[in-house]
Amino acid sequence: MKELIKHFKVNKLDVFVFETREQMGRAAYERYRQEVNGMLETQAKIRAIFAAAHSQDDFFACLAADNTIDYSRIEAFHMDEYVNLGKKAPQNFGNFLMNAIFSKKNFKTVHLINSEPVDANAECRRYETLLKAAPMDIVSLGIGENGHIAFNDPDEAKFDDPSWVRITALDDLSRQQQVNDGEFASIEDVPKHALTLTIPALMSCRTVVGIVPLARKAEAVKNALYGPISEACPASILRTHDNATLFIDKGAASKINI
Repeated sequence: MKELIKHFKVNKLDVFVFETREQMGRAAYERYRQEVNGMLETQAKIRAIFAAAHSQDDFFACLAADNTIDYSRIEAFHMDEYVNLGKKAPQNFGNFLMNAIFSKKNFKTVHLINSEPVDANAECRRYETLLKAAPMDIVSLGIGENGHIAFNDPDEAKFDDPSWVRITALDDLSRQQQVNDGEFASIEDVPKHALTLTIPALMSCRTVVGIVPLARKAEAVKNALYGPISEACPASILRTHDNATLFIDKGAASKINI
């Protein structure tokens, strides 16, 4: 990979730094394709979790153009959803993923979190039951500007959370990130609550592929790689996973020694 700036390991986590986010996204896709096709050689289907975020755009573009993966054998899930934003809102993560990838490939099944549940706790239990019906195989995820994975913000993240899906209050940094991503005009427009897969749910996956571009993620990347493994930076837990890889671009790596 001639575009690769550096490859190194922190604890168990493999880290690849690329010059551009496009190169980063393609490399993440290549890893994802290798992992998925390897699994499909020995099992009838795989169960995959996807993040809904613009950090994943380059990765999704490669997945959408792929003709080597048998998507009809992939059962798809997403990792978080706003509460009561409106089912037709383009910012809803289910809608984001439908536009980015779910509508573009013939997935075996797509399980969406209900964004307008009558009973949010019941919806958490329903989705948790789906997730626990069989082992989870692979998750593609980003890291938030505050170090979150999914919507597990530092003030609410629990490495030992007994639930796999729960209601969470979004902190201001997490909500501001949605404005920075261009999804909302102001922080006042961003919902204050979401349903999220918890860290134990994400870490249950056999394989983790992390995709993190842009300089505004640089502090979170530094803390995830070199800070304590702590809920103060939820993404730091990735360093403990047996098969996790993090792909970052030069901007996201700007606060670490490369």
